[in-house]
Amino acid sequence: MQVTWIPTEHIEAVWPSIKEYMKGAADFTYGRFTEEDIKQELLRKGHLQQLWIAFEDFENIYGAVVTEISQYPQTRALIMHFTGGKQLPKWKKPMLEVLQQFARDNECNIIESYGRPGWEKVFKKDGYEQKFVFYELPVE
Repeated sequence: MQVTWIPTEHIEAVWPSIKEYMKGAADFTYGRFTEEDIKQELLRKGHLQQLWIAFEDFENIYGAVVTEISQYPQTRALIMHFTGGKQLPKWKKPMLEVLQQFARDNECNIIESYGRPGWEKVFKKDGYEQKFVFYELPVE
């Protein structure tokens, strides 16, 4: 399994292979994003998100992750915004290793993410710690 960053100029070429993965991730944003919104954010000039894919060859892409570096006043984080794919156990470890190295190379102190509660089980053995819970209150 290989993991690589996809430069902005190649996102359109790889998008058909990961569109459904990003749609699945977008579905869990409950109306905040569509897969097209994710793609447009990746393509937007000046917006520094990264697209990573896990693959055996470009015919067999198993997963995709969208990240972004965020500088907080007291720490620097690599944020995993969207994760999607198939056969996660096959590509999770190599993806996480590449993202951890990217975070170190960019002087990030943490990798953070948010998502549905099921992700806790996925990353528990990797040192995941739940720090807070996200709540949504309708404005009605």
